[in-house]
Amino acid sequence: MTVDEIIDKALAEDIGDGDHTSVSTIPLTTQGKAKLLVKEQGILSGMKVARRVFEKTDPRILMVEILKDGDSVRPGDIAFTVEGPSVSILMAERLVLNFMQRMSGIATSTSRYVKQLSGLKTKVLDTRKTTPLLRELEKQAVLDGGGYNHRFGLYDMILIKDNHVDFAGGTVKAIEAANEYLLRKNLNLRIEIEVRNFDELDQVIEFGKVHRIMLDNFVPADLRKAIEIIDGRFETEASGGITLETIRSYAETGVDFISVGALTHHIKSLDLSLKAC
Repeated sequence: MTVDEIIDKALAEDIGDGDHTSVSTIPLTTQGKAKLLVKEQGILSGMKVARRVFEKTDPRILMVEILKDGDSVRPGDIAFTVEGPSVSILMAERLVLNFMQRMSGIATSTSRYVKQLSGLKTKVLDTRKTTPLLRELEKQAVLDGGGYNHRFGLYDMILIKDNHVDFAGGTVKAIEAANEYLLRKNLNLRIEIEVRNFDELDQVIEFGKVHRIMLDNFVPADLRKAIEIIDGRFETEASGGITLETIRSYAETGVDFISVGALTHHIKSLDLSLKAC
């Protein structure tokens, strides 16, 4: 779903047949001005989405950006101002805040993980653990926070996980089937496979035909040993229960990527407010 489609559906959900409160209390000719006030320290995200919400609500609304996506913010900062029909500004207010507060919360959380890896080569990845239909926005927020996107959906990469291996009848059978499928369908997709132990790792290394190995639920000591065994022959990714407090110990093993589902599914929104001025 595109950003415009998301916004259109969200506006329809919120406005319905009209903002009866605003229309009943404020003359339609009234012009107003408002500012987006930051009330909490973090990383800003969602400015482009906010602009599009205002444009779709009423093209007469003028938005002036003061800050940009990815900027560090603190209480008292003003991200943007808007000026135009007061009723239209109020119609867009809640949707702008809902998008920006969640996106800024994701960007802020991502930034904390990224800072933990300062000086190391390891990159922080998101996952598909996103809010249904909001993946486009939430993955953009990860980028604004300094992280990187993993696959976007089931269609842009082959990721063979534990259930795939078990249903396929084993690690090698799963890899063989995936490669045959890509050849048959004339598709050019990268292949990643999850391994749960050193036996599965040995099978993958011996058979090959994948681009990246995901080492799932390996403790740092075992992860370091696995990275040494792989010895640069494949990209490496660590996942499974890695927290803000433990992520650096995993990254110090030399792993290329660490995927963190919590970036998008365990989030506290950043406190923002749209105030008349």
